[in-house]
Amino acid sequence: MTARPLVGITSYLEEAAWGVWRQPAALIAQSYLDAVGRAGGTAVVLPPQTGGSGRLLDRLDGLVIAGGSDIDPARYGAPVHPLTGPPHHARDAWEFELLHGALERDLPLLGVCRGMQLLNVALGGDLVQHLPEQTGGEGHQIAPGTYNRQPVMISPGSRLGGILGKSAKVPCYHHQAIGRLAEGLRATAWSADESVEAVELPEQSFALGVQWHPEADPTDTRLFDAFVLAARKESN
Repeated sequence: MTARPLVGITSYLEEAAWGVWRQPAALIAQSYLDAVGRAGGTAVVLPPQTGGSGRLLDRLDGLVIAGGSDIDPARYGAPVHPLTGPPHHARDAWEFELLHGALERDLPLLGVCRGMQLLNVALGGDLVQHLPEQTGGEGHQIAPGTYNRQPVMISPGSRLGGILGKSAKVPCYHHQAIGRLAEGLRATAWSADESVEAVELPEQSFALGVQWHPEADPTDTRLFDAFVLAARKESN
């Protein structure tokens, strides 16, 4: 029997409530774990912490940088926009450490929403801190806690194009986006307003970020299937 690849998923660090308790907690939406499991992987949650990332990455077959809060604009040398969320320094530091370590090891990497933005910032790019000011519309985040399915056009010669084809309709929920693209990153998908919706690192075996939330659509498993397949090759 082929071993299931071990996939790490980064997590939130937020105030949460369960039963009679309300306190800081490391948590992640179950949809991420389900997406990895459906694709044939075993998911482990990687809460923000100090140290140990190298030893951890040596045991993983793939890494998912999950969606979540806005990245601290100090990471890309920008002042804070009034609509940028408060910084989560512990999560930022942990995920930057994991991401750089994963790239050094050529570990299969999938960045989701914030995860794609983190990939761009970690490699020297920056972000548009409030996208509606640039696009003039609210189509990428229509209401709190509500995904908006919108079409994206995909570069046919890209890794993503090989997975999804030349276009897809995807669940979006973000108010920030890539501004200046980092050197070495390739933009591979765009929305109708020309916002970058996916990037990849061609020199890596599998390093891909999408601005949307593929884990939120259990009817289209192609992206997680391709990612876990890459992780399976890493485990062999």
